[in-house]
Amino acid sequence: MEEEEEEVTDLKLQLFHNTVREHIIFLLLIILLYFSSYVVVSRFRRRDRDDLYSNDEDEVLVYRISFWLCTFTLAVAEGAAMLLPVSIASNEVLLLYPNSYYVKWLNSSLIQGLWNHVFLFSNLSLFVFLPFVYLFSESTGFVGHKKGILARVYETFTVFILMAIIVLVLTAVLSAVFGIEKFQFFWFLNLGSVHLPFLYSCVSFLGVMLMLICTPYGFVRLFGVVNQVLVRPMLLRDVNEEFSAFYMEEASVKRKLAYIDLHNVSISDAKRGSRFTNGNGRTHSYLPQPLLQHSLAHLYQRKSLVGNVDEQHQLLNERLKELYSERKELDKLRKSSTFQRTFVYPLAMLLLLFCTAVTILLVVQNTLELLIGIKALPLSTRQFTLGISSLSKLGPVGAAMEVCLIFYLGATSVVGFYSMPFMNNVRPKRRQTSLPQLMLNCGFMLVLSSALPLLSRIIGITNFDLLGDFGAIEWLGNFQIVLLYNLVFGTTTALCLANKFTATVRRELRARLTALFLLA
Repeated sequence: MEEEEEEVTDLKLQLFHNTVREHIIFLLLIILLYFSSYVVVSRFRRRDRDDLYSNDEDEVLVYRISFWLCTFTLAVAEGAAMLLPVSIASNEVLLLYPNSYYVKWLNSSLIQGLWNHVFLFSNLSLFVFLPFVYLFSESTGFVGHKKGILARVYETFTVFILMAIIVLVLTAVLSAVFGIEKFQFFWFLNLGSVHLPFLYSCVSFLGVMLMLICTPYGFVRLFGVVNQVLVRPMLLRDVNEEFSAFYMEEASVKRKLAYIDLHNVSISDAKRGSRFTNGNGRTHSYLPQPLLQHSLAHLYQRKSLVGNVDEQHQLLNERLKELYSERKELDKLRKSSTFQRTFVYPLAMLLLLFCTAVTILLVVQNTLELLIGIKALPLSTRQFTLGISSLSKLGPVGAAMEVCLIFYLGATSVVGFYSMPFMNNVRPKRRQTSLPQLMLNCGFMLVLSSALPLLSRIIGITNFDLLGDFGAIEWLGNFQIVLLYNLVFGTTTALCLANKFTATVRRELRARLTALFLLA
């Protein structure tokens, strides 16, 4: 009897220690993610805002609270993007070192809790923190009340509660229309178990649809970004000679601009200096009248020979800017090392081509397996236990490739999203992003990062089950949606890449054919 009590006590102690350890790990992860997101947001936020350096303490407090909540939202977005890679890596680590003392803390309970925490904080950030931050920053307090921070808080909570009621009613109507839940008298009590997950599933569906548009475009744009950042190889080029030629042409353009400026000054001085008024009120000429007329006629004749001076001045200025940028690029080539020119650029391009090709092949394989019936839908229906078997056919190498592809998908989706034409006014700029823009960008990042695990599972990048409430999203069990998504994603990506790599050839063929038709 005593032995059984001791065993029960030991189990309770072990459970207590495991719970404490998991909460400590979660706290450390939140601090790390918050610190990294704070660095990112501080890099982009505008530092010359009136409310940041205002003498009003209420404005400063509102700005700080809004800034902190935006930073927390971005930290949650980073955690959502890392959910699937961390889970895949943890499974492989437990398989490689099953009896290691240093990885005993890594278990299914920890990973499951991580998914649940990210899901909870994602809901809070999307539906509570960001709306509250926006309303709080725009509030002024009710009319007739004393101005201050409490008046702004009262107004924010009032407007927020009204908005929450409207959204809650719309969510209940949508859930009833789609047949997810039957009408009940106390339906409003199911806020955390039914309505918020359903609303989050709708937002995640919009995020996945958004990634369907921006990810194929991001595959193409990423090649251009690498082409701009890295130094290209110098094949059959004498960079020093080109640099000298651009330098000489730049000096020639500067001399022409100086001549035009001097010419304009001479004409204006001749006009302005032809007459003056002395102290007696009489007007006299600086130059004798015949000499002045001869000088003006000579200047106007030179101006007519040169042509439109203003137009030439504008053209020379544009050419000077082009020469400056080209000379700067050549100077970058001159200062780059041979290793960087010869190996880094080709290696980066080959790596991008490899990742893109593997992604397309996995999408095609996943589509065929769905059609045949081999592959199951991404909707999770069972409890996953970590460290039992590898989910990749290539073992740790395949798992590492899956992690790289997931991060690659995230990078391409972000690059493609911010390269869209409608994002020109929203795109964050270094030290020039206002607080409303920060809120909007943090919300977009949270939507995209929350949709990244769903996208990776839908297109077959990994077989790792979506844990927690992520795997319980209803539309993941719809065969038509998943199959159509794979078909559209694969086709769009292939067409975008084909258009990217054949654009030069098509332009040349079109020019040749046009020339032949004109000659005929």
